[in-house]
Amino acid sequence: MPVRGIRGATTATANTAVAINEATEELLRELTALNDLDPSDVACAFFTTTTDLDAEFPAHAARRLGWTQVALLCGHDMNVKQPNPRGVAMCIRVLILYNTPRPQATMRFAYLRGAEAIQADLEGSRT
Repeated sequence: MPVRGIRGATTATANTAVAINEATEELLRELTALNDLDPSDVACAFFTTTTDLDAEFPAHAARRLGWTQVALLCGHDMNVKQPNPRGVAMCIRVLILYNTPRPQATMRFAYLRGAEAIQADLEGSRT
């Protein structure tokens, strides 16, 4: 079965476990709804945060949503030197690899809470 990539990003309101979990859960719920995801078909999810977020692993929010059999990994975004028009503070990103026969063109991405600036490299494509 083909593996498809689904991107998403959001921002946390503060560098706290509660804020990181809340933002990540909202993002994963949105991506699940947009793509009709079944967590049992998610191969893995790779989360990154900007370096100003270090109070919690975003993967913890996925576990809280029942993604207990999904391989999850967290890391920090590259610290690209400014000015960077796609740089968003307190940002959580995710790349989900999903096993599905559906074509990549049908995968929907989500950018919430001001993370829309990240989409600049996708100008003219779907979100």
